Amino acid sequence: MIETVVAPKQGALTVAQLDPLIDIESEINKLRREKNAVILAHYYQAPEIQDIADFVGDSLDLSRKAAETDADMIAFCGVKFMAEGAKILSPQKTVVLPDMDAGCSLEDSCPPDEFRKFREAHPDHISLTYINCSAEVKALSDIIVTSSNAEHIVRQIPADKKILFAPDRHLGAFLAKKTGRDMVLWQGSCIVHEQFNERELVKLIVRNPDAKVVAHPECPDSVLRHAHHVGSTKSLLDFVTSDANTKFIVATEQQIFHQMQKARPDAVLLATPGADGSCSCANCPFMAKNSLEKLYLAMLNEAPRIEMPEDLRLKALKPLQRMLEMSPPAQPRRNAA
Repeated sequence: MIETVVAPKQGALTVAQLDPLIDIESEINKLRREKNAVILAHYYQAPEIQDIADFVGDSLDLSRKAAETDADMIAFCGVKFMAEGAKILSPQKTVVLPDMDAGCSLEDSCPPDEFRKFREAHPDHISLTYINCSAEVKALSDIIVTSSNAEHIVRQIPADKKILFAPDRHLGAFLAKKTGRDMVLWQGSCIVHEQFNERELVKLIVRNPDAKVVAHPECPDSVLRHAHHVGSTKSLLDFVTSDANTKFIVATEQQIFHQMQKARPDAVLLATPGADGSCSCANCPFMAKNSLEKLYLAMLNEAPRIEMPEDLRLKALKPLQRMLEMSPPAQPRRNAA
């Protein structure tokens, strides 16, 4: 597998060496101006990172923003595949990631060599691949999709064309049910959404009969069947923002609560429990690796930095461009100045 993350140079300033009295937000803002940087944050980032970002969004929104920005540096507060996507779309820009170990269980579940064999075993199929994958897997795919545009794109595939879907089996099964398309599914899953437990969810629903359930399609079908609304992270946020109800059970990563609460301060938000009845499973350990201190150092050191061979970038660019061409228009939320 090609390593696309370049570590900071030996001797670069580390978190342990930071002055404990430093005004970290002020220093980040200073670097943002000096380096003409734009800070992008996924909805699953910690609230303090979301609040300092120029744009907060999901994978598709931020991929678009990465391509459109005129910044010299993109500081991508998310996970590695997201920062790779920004570099693929904006090769002339410096793209940094706060923590080089901020990966993704879905990406890990789909090694490029195994995915290549999967494709070779189904030569008459078109490959729709969820954006939660490595640049190498993207390069082996026909069209990239996200949870917000996947159904829209599937419905554009000719009915006589067979489909491979990777790496998330739950999203793939949800799409197959919604569209009626038969798909060959890669058996990957998200470690956060996989842990939500139907039995404990039902108990929570019984205790809160006035709550509406919203769920991300990376959840198992046993959880989705109880949802009033299923959709991407942004779709869940939009539903909570616009729905008249005031109590919601939310089946996705818990940091989305920050944007939901800002949009609906009157709403009661309940996290979907795991098998033991707790809510701790609703936090992604990879997303949690990032911090304001690591963001500052990434901008200062210009590393961890995303770099990749140009031939790989161009191969991965093609299915991403097809995704953008086939997607409905959307815009990320811009934080107030």
